[in-house]
Amino acid sequence: MKRRKTITLQDLAEELQLSSHTVSKALRGLPGMSEATRREVFEAARRLGYQTKEQEVSAWFEKVPRLLTNGKRFALLLAEDSPFFRLQLSGLHERLTELGHSVAVSFLPPSVTDHRALMQWVDHAQLTYYDGLFLPPAIPDWIEKALLELPLPKVLINFPPPLAKIDSVIWDVDHAVRQAVDAFASHGHRRILYVGEIEKHRGFQVRWTAFQQAMRAIGMTAEPSGHMTAPYVSREPWESELSEKLRDSRATAILCGIEMYMHPLLFYLQAQGKRVPSDYSLISLETTSATLLPDVTRPALLLRESGRRAAERLLWRIANPNEPYEHIRLAGGFIAGGTVAKLPPVED
Repeated sequence: MKRRKTITLQDLAEELQLSSHTVSKALRGLPGMSEATRREVFEAARRLGYQTKEQEVSAWFEKVPRLLTNGKRFALLLAEDSPFFRLQLSGLHERLTELGHSVAVSFLPPSVTDHRALMQWVDHAQLTYYDGLFLPPAIPDWIEKALLELPLPKVLINFPPPLAKIDSVIWDVDHAVRQAVDAFASHGHRRILYVGEIEKHRGFQVRWTAFQQAMRAIGMTAEPSGHMTAPYVSREPWESELSEKLRDSRATAILCGIEMYMHPLLFYLQAQGKRVPSDYSLISLETTSATLLPDVTRPALLLRESGRRAAERLLWRIANPNEPYEHIRLAGGFIAGGTVAKLPPVED
């Protein structure tokens, strides 16, 4: 592997077997290529240590500390383990390692059911001895509120609660939902059924609000009672309600707003002999990989990139403790799979 200072744009292009022009456009965020190609270029640039002049200037301007004599130790707090959280962790680990630091995972035990037990666990896990703390989604609100009061730098990898004095970084599901509705509308779909819980987490609430606003933008309305917005409890009542909502709404398209609902949704459609996209067009907000339906049309939700950006943000906060808090949303592209069919034009 070449040393960092000797890596050129041409080296990167040869490594990827792409033209220098294509690689340059990818790094500058210009259109003209697939999201897969753009991601491949960025990953190769990180692996080989290539930075554009603009990236070097940006790092200096944002005062992100580079390699330090004493590497800092950070903690990522998790309530559970899943591929969803591993993607965030991989982004955190990659970026912190590049900058000479490290991150460890601390799992919140099920025995933490009140504030006293939480503080005992914080002491046992020695959280306050870390240089900073990352707080991802799915942490119960009361625990998150208590952790936000700990006397150490923190970054929330989530939508921030009202009045929170903390920096946050999150993949922009508001933008993703609007992309999905726009994609449906551009293919002639207006009767769109939303599938996914809308209350449990702040991100779920953001998704639903974005869906309502996007539907209004295409001349439609969306009320919770007309969509599959209740928590999934058991298969038979959920499928019965889904059948009713599809019938009453005369939906031609389904937006799966939360990926955990994809399995019961696809199971139901298969059991009913319905095909995607000939019977129903489908877009899903997949946060990991679309293993159940690899060709599913979906917005690109930037989990790994949010981890990397959160790492930079926490280092920035340490270097700039008195600067205003910032809330960063990362908007991804759109992956046009094979699950959205174009409706024939409506005859007058």
